[in-house]
Amino acid sequence: MNNFGSRTQPFVNPRNTKGKAVSHKHPWRVRIAAALALLVGVTTAACGSADEATVTADGKTELRYLSFPATVQFPELAADLGYFTKVSIKAVGETTSGPQSIQAAATGDTDFGHAFNGAIVKLASAGSPITAVVDSYGADEKTFNGFYVLEDSPIRTARDLIGKKIGINTLGAHSEFVIREWLAREGLSKDEIASVQLLVVPPINNESSLRQGQIDVGAFNGIFQQRALENGGLRELFTDRIFGDFSYGSHVFRDEFIKKNPEAVKDFVQGTARAIRWTQVTPQAEVVARFKDIITKRGRGEDPALAEYWKSSSIPTPGGVIKPEEFQLWIDWLVRNNELDKGKLTPQDIFTNDDNPYADGTYQPDSGPDGAPVVAAK
Repeated sequence: MNNFGSRTQPFVNPRNTKGKAVSHKHPWRVRIAAALALLVGVTTAACGSADEATVTADGKTELRYLSFPATVQFPELAADLGYFTKVSIKAVGETTSGPQSIQAAATGDTDFGHAFNGAIVKLASAGSPITAVVDSYGADEKTFNGFYVLEDSPIRTARDLIGKKIGINTLGAHSEFVIREWLAREGLSKDEIASVQLLVVPPINNESSLRQGQIDVGAFNGIFQQRALENGGLRELFTDRIFGDFSYGSHVFRDEFIKKNPEAVKDFVQGTARAIRWTQVTPQAEVVARFKDIITKRGRGEDPALAEYWKSSSIPTPGGVIKPEEFQLWIDWLVRNNELDKGKLTPQDIFTNDDNPYADGTYQPDSGPDGAPVVAAK
């Protein structure tokens, strides 16, 4: 958010310019299972992974993660703002995929990852010992996933999508869950929903695929959304704000890592929460300038100008405090579609706010990143 955290990153890899639409006509539950199979399969490996953290020369616990190209993740911002006191973070690879991010964390190849909450629920339901500790992305009036048709398209309602094609960047993730939920809320039957074809289209190719008639609906966010709208000729069909302002993804750690490194995790959460809050109460131009500086300083050959497309944190709660409904929604969704036994999981089995200063009373919800009151908290 966008992969398993489809809008976890507002900008998808600008260096990936290849890729064709791939059609998937099997029942959607099979597609979701296939997309998540690799994640489910890592459960055993995760149980046997080492959770001994590396300590740097200055005595800080080093937390490994996968970076996202041309994107500043909240933990990266926290590090730049100096909000961590007991941990440092180290990128050990690069990805544009939420599945890879949480897979790496689950297996112990990294220490933390982030993804769409529905994927976290699915992985937890398979027995993977992971816990969400702070939000990572969401949807608000400024930042959201939009589903667009050509301006003169006859498609105007959910029923008009029966038998049609929608281009999304990956299966079994944010976009697919939102599409299926919207179609169900609009009254389509399971068979009718199954007839809507989802095609995997790299975000950079989605606009051209829509305009050339290869797909009937395109899913856009971030830079690709803004560029497509600037080019004109498109009409919004629906968005992922069907739940209002809502958090869709979270940062996760392995349970064993949390058990062995509680102070490191606590420092990570408080720093990341404060970084989220900083973006919520700081003028957009200042946030963009900071992001540009971070992208430039790390020297990965990324275009810092892409940061100009950042609009908001997209997270509605101060400091990314997780709400139970952010997981209950996807638990109920999986139960309803026979992907999870009723009563097997509760939101409290999957997340904790114990280390978030905006949840434990350290900071008031209307305070800024340092605990001081703000004039107009967002």
